[in-house]
Amino acid sequence: MTDNANPLRELETALRWMATRKHAPPLGLLTHALETQDGDSAIILAPLTEPTASLPNGTVATRALAAWGLIIHEIRRIGSTDDSRRRNTLAAAFRLRRRPEIAEPWKSTLDDRFKQLLALPGVFGDPPPSTTTPMHKAWRSGLTEKLGPALHRRLGQLAADGSGWEFYVAVATQVDAEHGGAATTAEAHPVVGYRRPSEGAQPLFMQLFVTTVFMRRRTVYRRITERLVVAQEDDVDGYTATALVGAATDTANLPVRALWGCRAAPVPMAHADDMRLTRLVFPTPLRRGEKHLFSSEAIDERIEERRRWVNVEIDHHGIAPGRILDGGLPVSGLTIRIRFDEDYLPEACWWYAERTERQRAERPSLGDPRLLTVVDGAVHHTFSQPCHPRDSYGIFLSWPDR
Repeated sequence: MTDNANPLRELETALRWMATRKHAPPLGLLTHALETQDGDSAIILAPLTEPTASLPNGTVATRALAAWGLIIHEIRRIGSTDDSRRRNTLAAAFRLRRRPEIAEPWKSTLDDRFKQLLALPGVFGDPPPSTTTPMHKAWRSGLTEKLGPALHRRLGQLAADGSGWEFYVAVATQVDAEHGGAATTAEAHPVVGYRRPSEGAQPLFMQLFVTTVFMRRRTVYRRITERLVVAQEDDVDGYTATALVGAATDTANLPVRALWGCRAAPVPMAHADDMRLTRLVFPTPLRRGEKHLFSSEAIDERIEERRRWVNVEIDHHGIAPGRILDGGLPVSGLTIRIRFDEDYLPEACWWYAERTERQRAERPSLGDPRLLTVVDGAVHHTFSQPCHPRDSYGIFLSWPDR
């Protein structure tokens, strides 16, 4: 920003720019701006992203969530009722949750989303208007008279004292979890708040991923995995699975068997030493945004092997932040549970996230929250933060020398 710039006007420009991108939802834009630090998005969105530097130990993901959560919170505060014209046009502009009267997903252009607001009874008159002029008028006044000034004031306060950002991170994270990792659109989207998946990544987002491991001696004898997925495109007919578990000298991959909600179809291997893959085929292909719950298992008869970790590799579009109900029931995110053989307990175990194979083995110091306690022969961990594409998450097992 230049020295003679008008900060409020630049903030309003950033908001308009976000709302008028056809195919990029706001949280994805904020994430990209923070990742690249140059280019159009970084420059235009600087009024929103730069103040998040005051977020203590803020990563790209949490800083983007913080800015997005603040926008969500301030939009929710506009107007005295749910029928507020300004609130509804701002919600449409930024692709927030649609009201039930709007049946179809948000359209790509701002004007088309405003046309969808005609479905709201009485909000813009009865009978509804024949054009979107009232919506554009409410959008302009809502942005310049309400949202822009409110964000400008709060961003200034947060830039000076970063202690309030956590609330807005929680707002955006909760919205994200409620919508299967799609906080900006209420529809499935591959990059909303998450690192971009690699080319060829499976077009699924995991709303829930629970893997339960039963050990025999020091090996993973049986591994049951339950997944609640959200399709990121049309005609997703299944999920390609492999069961990777770290051994002392190699990484074993096991045949996967279907349990519920799918059938197993082996993927042909070009070479004998290729990774063993299984296609878990859904009963019917999923359309974009549709959800499906299914489960599978893998059994390893080689009980003499010593497994060093239980690992989950993110070869899809990510896993939602973890959430547990009272009583310990996981309802969102990645949870790993391990039941040990009572005669073979690890001397220590800890969870890891986004670590290389070498880094996984680095034992945390005493008191580190990553250290896990074995209780009644079992250990478990739910990952509270999002699990990003192109990374691995798991529990490392350190065995006594005997």
